Amino acid sequence: MRAASDLCHALLPCAGSGSRAAGTGPKQYVHIAGQAVVAHTLAALAAVPRLVSTLVVLAPDDAVFEEAVPATRRQRVAAARCGGATRAESVVNGLGALLAQGAAADDWVLVHDAARCLVRPEWIDRLIDACLDDPVGGLLALPVADTLKTEARGRATHTLDRRGLWQAQTPQMFRIGPLRSALAAAGPDTTDESGAMEAAGHAPRLVPGAPENLKLTWPADFALAERLLRSR
Repeated sequence: MRAASDLCHALLPCAGSGSRAAGTGPKQYVHIAGQAVVAHTLAALAAVPRLVSTLVVLAPDDAVFEEAVPATRRQRVAAARCGGATRAESVVNGLGALLAQGAAADDWVLVHDAARCLVRPEWIDRLIDACLDDPVGGLLALPVADTLKTEARGRATHTLDRRGLWQAQTPQMFRIGPLRSALAAAGPDTTDESGAMEAAGHAPRLVPGAPENLKLTWPADFALAERLLRSR
């Protein structure tokens, strides 16, 4: 019997419009600390030697990526203009593109949000170390520290028990074939890869991440990321 693959690929869904960021265009192309958000993300991935390839999934009509990301940041990076209407669709299409480019169904893929530009190579390595021998895979995540409330019409209605709650981050690391099947079964509105794997009956490993690994979503996030990047 052939041993399971330990090859790792990175996949960045990068086809979103970034509407919540209230900018003039997709948030992955907003410039902070001198570069586009996605360029910072690609720099971190490039510093992880165990990632044998990186695929960026773009919108079919994307005409910005090559201009926004310097050639030095696109070495060993492939772009596929096969993004879908939702994140899940973009990831499914990207997994198909990885397979078409020669990746195997039992290779690992680390799906990472293009807008998590503060990710550090050592956090990615921590995830790989934790998951390479895991039968399912896993994700970076943080135990929830804040008190959580439900809301109706702008008012708190209930306080949730935060025990056992974790905040999902990325990368999320699973084998290409099982992840592709799980996402296809879960449907296009699935918000992360772990959720699709959970729906398929798997229990992904939770690997401690870092508070700094935030996803740029709201306008204030960009100013915070700028300060953090310039302080490094």
